[in-house]
Amino acid sequence: MKGPQRIACLSSETVEVLYALGQEHRIVGITAFARHPAGVTKKHPIISGFSTAKSDKIIATKPDLILAYSSLQGEIVKECIQAGLEVYFFNQKSIAGIFNMIRTLGLLLDCSERAEQVISELQSEIDNARFIAATYPVRPKVYFEEWHTPLYTGIRWVSEIIDIAGGVDVFSDTSHAVRAADRTVKPEQVIAAAPDLILGSWCGQTFNTTVVKARDGWHSIPAVQTQQVFDIASEDLLVPGITAIKRGLPLIQSYIRNIAK
Repeated sequence: MKGPQRIACLSSETVEVLYALGQEHRIVGITAFARHPAGVTKKHPIISGFSTAKSDKIIATKPDLILAYSSLQGEIVKECIQAGLEVYFFNQKSIAGIFNMIRTLGLLLDCSERAEQVISELQSEIDNARFIAATYPVRPKVYFEEWHTPLYTGIRWVSEIIDIAGGVDVFSDTSHAVRAADRTVKPEQVIAAAPDLILGSWCGQTFNTTVVKARDGWHSIPAVQTQQVFDIASEDLLVPGITAIKRGLPLIQSYIRNIAK
């Protein structure tokens, strides 16, 4: 068996990918936020949160590779790097980036053929969703909210999924921003955009639809008037991996279908 044998996964998307690749036996520790496959936190030691962890807990698993995601985990692995451990940072923001992450793990673990199969399966789901969306007589305008203080609109892969599902992300241009702070929008911008559908996924919290609908001036928004305001669990969409396509896309597709059909 080639490649690293003891892998520490500090973000949940790599956990799911390793399972999809049939390489879960290499995992020696995972993040507490891993949710897919179901019950995975009972199968492996918990060695980190997302933006917090104790390096000695990671080092204790004796990993020969640590998989991390985004600058938020930079400080977590600093001491691991100083201890001589190998770290691979992913930073995917788009569906293409998600596919590249899967492909890279396939190369690292000497299972590229299986990685390409996983990518092909995900692409088929995307193609099927686009085919269905092409039959809709209208494409509803969608506002996606990632956070509430301040308002953050959706990251790139979320915007892409909205488009694939048949909607129009009212802040699509903003989704290209690398930093979350650069995806900030003002309440009056959302009002002016007049979305037909409002979706939210607050990382670590439940998107409070009652509070959102009661915001000052938002009663004039079509989505609020027609009660088209819905929560999507962050673990089903804000995880930049398989789950965003397997679970996030069908959920968004179902909400858009109800308006567009």
